[in-house]
Amino acid sequence: MQLPTVDFAEFKDGDSKDALEIGQKLFAACRDVGFAYLVNTGIPQEQIDEMFNWSAKLFALPIETKLKASHPPEGWKHRGYSGVGREQVSQLVFDPDELRAIRTGKKILSNNWIPDEDFPGFQSHAMSFYNTCRGFQLSTLLPALALGLDLPKDFFLRYHEANENQLRLLHYPGAPTSVFESGEKGRIGAHTDFGTATLLFQDDCGGLEVETPSQPGVFMPVPPQPGTVVFNIGDFLMRWSNDTLKSTLHRVRAPPRREDDQSDGMTKERFSMAYFMGADKEKIVECLPGCFGPKKPKKYEPIEAGEYINMRLNATY
Repeated sequence: MQLPTVDFAEFKDGDSKDALEIGQKLFAACRDVGFAYLVNTGIPQEQIDEMFNWSAKLFALPIETKLKASHPPEGWKHRGYSGVGREQVSQLVFDPDELRAIRTGKKILSNNWIPDEDFPGFQSHAMSFYNTCRGFQLSTLLPALALGLDLPKDFFLRYHEANENQLRLLHYPGAPTSVFESGEKGRIGAHTDFGTATLLFQDDCGGLEVETPSQPGVFMPVPPQPGTVVFNIGDFLMRWSNDTLKSTLHRVRAPPRREDDQSDGMTKERFSMAYFMGADKEKIVECLPGCFGPKKPKKYEPIEAGEYINMRLNATY
């Protein structure tokens, strides 16, 4: 099995029969799998490649330079550089101080940059790439999703005005293949994303796996495909849709050793870039129209978007 592919070439302004069919195909992918390959997004491959080059240069910087933009100690201040092993995937938060910080307020997060004199050009290129992803999100992706759900095409735009998104540059260092095969080390364990949805850009290393919808606990590979962007639904949108759309477990493993392996027993480093989309924290959402009825009652109460994320981090949902 492989992920469905959604082609946006004919979406244009979202008012045509072709646009509706694209939206319906995106909806089907979100309902049945929770993941899809997207093509013809309008995000230039040259810009993606350039951002991967910047990411490689970033992670190759001396540690003392990277730490000039160190991630703060508080988990909810999700900005800056996190070193190898500092961040672990978890759906739960138990530290009392961190929980208190999460509960007590809606905090505006400022970006945390390495000073431009230490890494000239990075900030402008990163922001340009971020804005390109946001352009696709607002002009095409969210309208297509709304059409697929038989909603006005601007429906989701009303809930995504405040730019509550994150661009994360991810680096998985190379290591001896034996430590991955023995289970001594991994890359990132099975998890779901918290927010509305995610765009994931992969290099050519491979390793991403998604849980097979019909076989819980069985994961299928999602190999890099030139010219595609991987898209997936987050937990917030799954709740918002009354579990009509699927937020699916996924993980990253070291790619299997090939018969023609010429790597001297080393698994090469992997780079990926994730653009996480989030709803405006102060917007209250309730079950999407068309996702409930006499045979499918509402499972969840209306909730403020920021409160939902806090609940997830508080381990009470």
